[in-house]
Amino acid sequence: MRKAIIAGNWKMNNTIAETKALVTELIPLVKDAQCDVVICTPYTDLATAVEMTRGTNIKVGAENVHWAEKGAFTGEISAKMLVELGVEYVIIGHSERRQYFAETDATVNARAKAALAAGLKPIVCVGETLEEREAGKVKEVLVRQTKGAFEGIDKEELDNIVIAYEPVWAIGTGKTATAEVANDTIAIIRNTMAELYCPKCAENRVRIQYGGSMNPKNVKELMAMPQIDGGLIGGASLKAVDFSQVVNY
Repeated sequence: MRKAIIAGNWKMNNTIAETKALVTELIPLVKDAQCDVVICTPYTDLATAVEMTRGTNIKVGAENVHWAEKGAFTGEISAKMLVELGVEYVIIGHSERRQYFAETDATVNARAKAALAAGLKPIVCVGETLEEREAGKVKEVLVRQTKGAFEGIDKEELDNIVIAYEPVWAIGTGKTATAEVANDTIAIIRNTMAELYCPKCAENRVRIQYGGSMNPKNVKELMAMPQIDGGLIGGASLKAVDFSQVVNY
């Protein structure tokens, strides 16, 4: 029912030259992928990535977008600017944006609405910190973040949105939730979407990725879980062979 989607989040890595080298190596390695393949690059690499992936099965995403169409927002990029470049996806509310750049549930919601209005497909990130998990607040946090992110978003848009569950404590740390824990936690998000929209919508139309250090060694076990529809890949997406092994799980 739900087609898997593997997206690479390059974060603040790769110059244009490095982008050309990585994408050139990646294209033949993932050409027969059974899942949707996305690479989310820094703004300066987007035009190059779009041009190089044209005619391939690789889609390109940005790592952030502003909620306004234009205006006095120094350093920000609008959805219209991304669409003009040929970008199709955009990551919204990544834990690093929440941690370092004061993203809130409200700004995540505003950015998601702006992205959808322009025809972009948001990858909306939610996830708890280690402190929140140890305090037994996982469900509370995920329900709040999910409801906040989807406030006022119509059911018709569900096919155009991906959710990425990111246990903040597992990002870039080498720690990974066990497949069972990841599956059970993602079930909380799917149940929340069922409450917000409808059980059938949540089951058939809502794709939820796992975003906590998925790599070639653990991808098979994670992707075997019924609730997990793909991965938002950090470090492993910076090496063509590693990323392709995740894509071709």
